[in-house]
Amino acid sequence: MAKMTAKTPFGKAVRILLSLFVLGILAFALMLLMLTYAEKHVPAPKGEYDAVIVLGAQVKPDGEPSVQLRLRLEKALEQYRRSPCLIVACGAQGENEPAPEGDVMKQWLVSNGVPEDHIISETQSFNTWQNIRNAKNLLPDTALRVVVVTSDYHLPRALQICRDEGLEADGAGSPIMPLWWFKNHAREVLAWCKYFVGKVLPINK
Repeated sequence: MAKMTAKTPFGKAVRILLSLFVLGILAFALMLLMLTYAEKHVPAPKGEYDAVIVLGAQVKPDGEPSVQLRLRLEKALEQYRRSPCLIVACGAQGENEPAPEGDVMKQWLVSNGVPEDHIISETQSFNTWQNIRNAKNLLPDTALRVVVVTSDYHLPRALQICRDEGLEADGAGSPIMPLWWFKNHAREVLAWCKYFVGKVLPINK
């Protein structure tokens, strides 16, 4: 009876679905390993730069940067102190955010010693593609050496988008809370899938 059931269309469908599920898990695990490897092998910034592009993250309801955004800002500030230059702070106002991320980031940087005229607040971008494209359009022609600051897991994709947009940039990754490691990396795997699909369909921009 079991053999007969396995040969029915239902049994075949179950086997196919199980096989696809296993393949999906293996593909996800492989991409997770590749992402982890890539983020650990991004060359550290060297020398002086003409501009820093720092990518936004969530702003808390009280108007303060979230932990992830604060860590990005601290990394941007570290880079600025090493090589003072223009900073482009990117991010629009998302749902449940009291102000645009770019404005909150600028305020934080100013309060930590960066001159206001060294910061451009970019407040129209809602994703990484828009972050990079809008920031590039705000850079002066003299900005030949650029460093992008974002969370370490996000950095490889951000730099790839820079290359896609014709912007040569180095990267500086900020750490993340260990508790959020799997969640952030799992979402980034899905974001890479969307990136590759976007090479065929106009869904990224």
